[in-house]
Amino acid sequence: MDGTLQVSQQVAASFKAFLMTSSSKSNLNLYDHLSRLLMRVIEERPHDVVDVIEDLSHDVKLRMYEDTQSNLQDVQQTTAAEELAEQQRVLFVRPEDAEHEYELMESALPNVSEIAYFLEQAGVGLGREEMQRVFLALKQLVASNPMQRCRLWGKILGTEKNYIIAEAEFEGEEEDEEAEEAADDESREVDPKDKEDNEMDPLPQSTYKPPPVVPKESKGTGANKFVYYVCNEPGLPWSKLPSVTPAQITIARQIRKFFTGRLDNPIVSYPPFPGNEANYLRAQIARISAGTQISPQGFYQAIEEEGVEEEGASEDGIEENPEFEGVPVGELVESLSSWVHHTQHILQQGRCSWVNLAVKTEDEENEEDEEIEEDPDEPEPEVGPPLLTPLSQDAEIFDTPPWSSSLSSTLTAQHAIAVMRSNCWPGACAYAHGKKFENIYVGWGLKYPGDGYSPLLPPPPQNEYPSAPEITEDVDPTVEEEQALQDALDEKQAAEEAEEGDSDEEQDEEDD
Repeated sequence: MDGTLQVSQQVAASFKAFLMTSSSKSNLNLYDHLSRLLMRVIEERPHDVVDVIEDLSHDVKLRMYEDTQSNLQDVQQTTAAEELAEQQRVLFVRPEDAEHEYELMESALPNVSEIAYFLEQAGVGLGREEMQRVFLALKQLVASNPMQRCRLWGKILGTEKNYIIAEAEFEGEEEDEEAEEAADDESREVDPKDKEDNEMDPLPQSTYKPPPVVPKESKGTGANKFVYYVCNEPGLPWSKLPSVTPAQITIARQIRKFFTGRLDNPIVSYPPFPGNEANYLRAQIARISAGTQISPQGFYQAIEEEGVEEEGASEDGIEENPEFEGVPVGELVESLSSWVHHTQHILQQGRCSWVNLAVKTEDEENEEDEEIEEDPDEPEPEVGPPLLTPLSQDAEIFDTPPWSSSLSSTLTAQHAIAVMRSNCWPGACAYAHGKKFENIYVGWGLKYPGDGYSPLLPPPPQNEYPSAPEITEDVDPTVEEEQALQDALDEKQAAEEAEEGDSDEEQDEEDD
């Protein structure tokens, strides 16, 4: 009997030890948990204990963590995708005055659904779902700005975010940026007090004259013909890009920088870029548009106006041809001459129209009235390829043809569309089908570099000043050299005094 009791005690001890084993996750054991649970049942005496025992067990566990629960970090309830979906929900909300929307006969937006269909056939674009969101975002942009025309220019990829770009055309000037620039110039003027101080104590003036600044083209002309808006995702606020300057285009041709997706990001490069990422993005858009915006031959025609000089031949003087009947798809694929550029070429000066920098203003002429110099030779005007130039005249880049043409489908060629892809600007694409065509760009916003890209080297260091006696410092003499020089001066002075004394004696003798 004693042996059986001893065995039972050993088994009970082993069971208790097993029940008191702590969990690796919650650091609790079943023995203590059951003890607390039974005490809870005895104290509260709930009805239907068997049915609520699981809830009581869960509640007992939660009360064990009440003291440490405040130290735990809250799990993020909403993800970035959910936040973006909440922002894009506004695009799908029907406005209150939607009933009057059908009364509008003309719209600044093209048929984005049709364009998305053809781009899908060409194997490019953003996909049906994103194109639909972009269309609603463009519709929102047009509703907030009185535009004459608006279209999807393309999408430029970035390391952090992407840019969706809309190209807009206004009937009149949207803003007066010249007034802002004039205000900036006035704020940079020298204070009159500073001028008076400089007159009292004039500083040495530098004779260096910087090269003249190439003026930027006015709105609605050249590289600033269109206004561009960008956003990172459909539904986010649109940001208007500033006008592009010739200096920005010139420097953009010499550097290669990936976009980050932040417009205020500084551009660190050599040569230094005059602006931030918004200005660099605007310069790249101007360059891509000038080189890749194409249309079928005959869709546009030149505007014939009387009294137009040859110098204005490079201006944007084209219009749609109402008699255009379309070009056969086979001809568009086989011949590059069936496609033409309908956007002005950007000259080396950074403008679409050449400007003579040798012509001086009235202020400069008044300053140089006193100086009589021979008039320099007039510079030769720079002339680029005219509008509606066929693609067959485009130059090759690194032994690579500038364009590649193809059919959207070789199985059903009778329903296929012609597709053109730029090898100079990878990501630029155009399609044509009957009387319809469209251009789009989806890429990194960089030009094809060839085998490799070599950045521009900094200039050699400036030469040292010329060595001459009048600007070369002498070495300080030693004490011995100073003493020897002093002795020589004393001897010379003594000899001169002796000569003066002898001459005085001779003069006295002659007088006697």
